[in-house]
Amino acid sequence: MTTAQEERTTEDLKQLAEQAGRELEDASALEILQWAAKTFGKRFCVTSSMEDAVVAHLASRALPGVDVVFLDTGYHFEETIGTRDAVEAVMDVNLITLTPVQTVAEQDAEYGPKLHDRNPDLCCKLRKVQPLEQGLKDYQAWATGLRRDESPTRANTPVVGWDEKRQKVKISPIARWTQDDVDAYVTEHGVLTNPLLMDGYASVGCAPCTRRVLEGEDARAGRWAGRSKTECGLHG
Repeated sequence: MTTAQEERTTEDLKQLAEQAGRELEDASALEILQWAAKTFGKRFCVTSSMEDAVVAHLASRALPGVDVVFLDTGYHFEETIGTRDAVEAVMDVNLITLTPVQTVAEQDAEYGPKLHDRNPDLCCKLRKVQPLEQGLKDYQAWATGLRRDESPTRANTPVVGWDEKRQKVKISPIARWTQDDVDAYVTEHGVLTNPLLMDGYASVGCAPCTRRVLEGEDARAGRWAGRSKTECGLHG
């Protein structure tokens, strides 16, 4: 027997996303995720960089046992891997770790060492974008922790939108939140956060391409510092 989720066409999903984006703009993050859980069930997942576990925690309240997808690029800080392991241990989630086709050593052998310094776009494509494409193939919708206040490139992030590249519904339940909102939620619920956030990092990515931010810089300034690159390709 087929379910309503299985019967949806790409056009159905796109219309659903656009309608929900309008109707849920003023809804709370939890309400948005409750809508996602009801609408997509097991064909919905959360992606997390393990900078913090706010969206994973929210989603576990809306859909206990929700799939939480983590990209292990092979370049993460030890603190990030530790945060992932802690989330898996203490939250009501099903943690799924995705890995690239090649190990770092295999990539170095084919492309030369430190590809991230010479061609960061290609490195991100191989170690982030392609693994996520494969990892999301069985889902109709995915949730991210994108916020409008993080950078100018994210200022128009819808709470529910259409991911044209992947042909999926993309949900950003905390898009309207500020850093103060995140901090308040973390404090209220005792949510796990990456220890690097207490050590001068405002946004945590792969170790070779992430630095601490300086006073007055936006949260994304520590990513690919000194380059025009501002996004890894997962979100545009």
